[in-house]
Amino acid sequence: MPFGVSALAIFAAACHRRAMTEPNKAAAASAGDDFLNLHDGEVAVPPPAQFDASLYYIGRIRTPWQSREQCPKNPRESNAVCTVELDPRWTQGLNGLETVSHVLLLYWMDRTRRDLVLQVPRHYGEQRGTFALRSPARPNPIAVSVAQLVRIEANALYVVGIDCLDNTPLLDIKPYFASTDSIPDAVVGWHARRGR
Repeated sequence: MPFGVSALAIFAAACHRRAMTEPNKAAAASAGDDFLNLHDGEVAVPPPAQFDASLYYIGRIRTPWQSREQCPKNPRESNAVCTVELDPRWTQGLNGLETVSHVLLLYWMDRTRRDLVLQVPRHYGEQRGTFALRSPARPNPIAVSVAQLVRIEANALYVVGIDCLDNTPLLDIKPYFASTDSIPDAVVGWHARRGR
């Protein structure tokens, strides 16, 4: 399906609360995913009654992955060249980005739960708080990846280092600054103790 302006509507909280609070169950079911179900050890809480802010989807990310099981566990596990399709109205905002080697991509994981406070990731098998994990299931399902910028063609960025489903909404693009964004001695204690 071609990228269109209709997919990039302004999301006013009053009009689109259901779309932003409920995961795309039909898409998940058709892909065979069961991550919308509550699993052993997971705890859900009711969401707040109203939003504090609204968002624009500034584009869509095109990847080869149609289900969560197909997605890499993290962006470094794949060398697939994916396409970031920016809404044409924002094309001028890419001016100067062609000089950078890596970009920070922020995207909206629109096909996940938003009510989990405790989770048990399959590849760890231990209960952790949502904010101690990089799981897509979170109150505001914002994901971030540092992706290698391969090239830019018009309003399309070709990148390596994405771990999301095809047609994932894009929230923002920022240049990656190794001088300020990289902290080599940062530690996630529970992860380090597992020897990973």
